[in-house]
Amino acid sequence: MRRPRLLMCAALLVGAVVGTGASAAALPANVAAAAADPRRADSAKNDTVRHGPEIVAFAAVRPGAKIIDLIPGGGYWTRLFAGAAGANGHVYAIWPSEYVKVDGDQVAPFKTAIRPYANVTMIEQPAAGLTAPEKVDLIFTSQNYHDYLDRFMGPTDPAILNRAAFAALKPGGIYLIIDHASRAGKGVTETDTLHRIEPASVKRQVEAAGFTFVGESRLLANASDDKSKNVFDKAVRGRTDQFIYKFRKP
Repeated sequence: MRRPRLLMCAALLVGAVVGTGASAAALPANVAAAAADPRRADSAKNDTVRHGPEIVAFAAVRPGAKIIDLIPGGGYWTRLFAGAAGANGHVYAIWPSEYVKVDGDQVAPFKTAIRPYANVTMIEQPAAGLTAPEKVDLIFTSQNYHDYLDRFMGPTDPAILNRAAFAALKPGGIYLIIDHASRAGKGVTETDTLHRIEPASVKRQVEAAGFTFVGESRLLANASDDKSKNVFDKAVRGRTDQFIYKFRKP
């Protein structure tokens, strides 16, 4: 089943619980340079909506960082990560094989988007076999964590995914998850029907793998979101209530 991808909003994230309204001047130098990189000029116009540079700053990406961008879509995040990590860093853009079978037409445009970046490697692997050639500093996934519970992805038990993420990270590494929030009490029951997941369920699942919860942003919160609707419904598309959770490997 086709699963369209959304362009979603975010904003500056600082510390454990994040506030609003910081300027681009507040960005770390490496992130500001990545945002201004002419190689991503075609997507830079989306920064005012997606606030990617601010989220990369929240993820604490430093020069030399090694990163997994899990299910990278069109490469918006991949290119920012590649620029912020720099020549001594590396981004592993990982596509689960099961996902490619469903949305394989995303791969060719992604390859075009990352072609100018020598520090990006694309990897296709089974959903249940998340790994990278080296230990990484950050694992990032946006609006795709909920997919792992669905039939087209195996399904893959979140416990398997989260344990693999824990193993792939260096000590002190960050696991950053952005996803669409479901109604309280719905748990994981709406991942396939509405493409939503309860934030509390994600937190429990990730902590069960050994991670420490260290940060939450409510900058993507939208109290007017009708959570009974599919995230692709025109009434809510692009305006869903999302959570941003930041975990650390001890």
